[in-house]
Amino acid sequence: MIDESVYSTLRIEAERDEVRRLVVGAVVVRHQRVLILRRRRSDYLSGRWELPSGVVEPGEALDDAVTREVAEETGLEVTGISDYLGEFDYLSGGGARTRQFTFVVEVSATGPVTLTEHDTHLWTRLTGEPPVSDEVREILGRYQQRQRDPRGWSAYSLGNGA
Repeated sequence: MIDESVYSTLRIEAERDEVRRLVVGAVVVRHQRVLILRRRRSDYLSGRWELPSGVVEPGEALDDAVTREVAEETGLEVTGISDYLGEFDYLSGGGARTRQFTFVVEVSATGPVTLTEHDTHLWTRLTGEPPVSDEVREILGRYQQRQRDPRGWSAYSLGNGA
C-alpha cells in the first residue's frame, strides 16, 4: 500500500509547479492483463486508448479520486491501491496545465466492465505495443519493470524521473 504522505507530497509538488488541474489514472490488472478504454468518437481526443482516469474534484483525496473514477468509468470496485507509477503533464482540451498521477489498483474479481464514458474496452497483454499514447506507454513500461524486479523501487522516486 502507499504511504499517505506520498499523496500530499504529490499535491504540493503540483501546486509548486503551477499545475491547474489534477487527474488520476489507474492501471487495473486482471489475469496479467491491463485494462484500457477507448474514447468515444464524439469526445476530445476521440478514438484514443487510455487508462481509466479522470479529474480530481476540489478537496478530494487522490486515493478517493482514483477509486471513484475507476468505479464511474468501468463499474469495477477498487479494493486496494498498491503502487504509484509516476505522473505526466499535458494541456487539457480547455488549455489548462494538467498533471496525471497514475496508480496500480486491485479490483474485486466480480462483475464485468461496464462502460459509461468510453465506447469499448480491452484487456491487453503488455507484450506488444498497446495502442496508447507515449506517456501511457511509458507508465505501462514502469509497471512491467516493477513486476520483473520489485526490489529497489520507491513509489515516490518513480514520480521524480527515476
